[in-house]
Amino acid sequence: MPYDPDSTALVVVDMQNGFCHPDGSLYAPASEAAIDDVAALVRRAHDAGARVVYTRDVHPPEQFDDAHYYDEFERWGEHVLEGSWEAELVDELDVAPADHVVEKHTYDAFHETDLDGWLSARGIDDLLICGTLANVCVLHTAGSAGLRDYRPVLVEDAIGYIDEADHEYALDHADWLFGETTTRDAVGFRPTC
Repeated sequence: MPYDPDSTALVVVDMQNGFCHPDGSLYAPASEAAIDDVAALVRRAHDAGARVVYTRDVHPPEQFDDAHYYDEFERWGEHVLEGSWEAELVDELDVAPADHVVEKHTYDAFHETDLDGWLSARGIDDLLICGTLANVCVLHTAGSAGLRDYRPVLVEDAIGYIDEADHEYALDHADWLFGETTTRDAVGFRPTC
């Protein structure tokens, strides 16, 4: 069933140099491999008139200095620091002037950002979600979307990961608990009048 471009947004999660480029501190080959597939989805959404949202995981160097428990630097090491090359979106993605870029500081793109308000103000109900990493920021963003009554649809062959098992887990968990999965080829948009 084609998606309505007026009420659907493509959400591109964290396709940044730090995760997708071989020189990135948290580089994953499958995230780099997803770039062309994500870029093709972006072009398709733009051509259909659907909204496109990019998330950028960005950390001020002092973000976790006073952390009680949640400390991504302890788990992953310093990454995508504010103002760094790592924090920038990969060059292959065509960010249009009308696209929305969300800067986030956790795995969940809805946590303390303007994403929910931006989507609801534009009448968006369905979210096509792609990007990286499958079982981290993609999964947490999709779960948060489902809890906010959006319809999260993970585009399974446009999602990066570290381990194939993590990819499969994320898709199975989302499909079972709060969302749906689809493939790039199955993503179509209804023509607008």
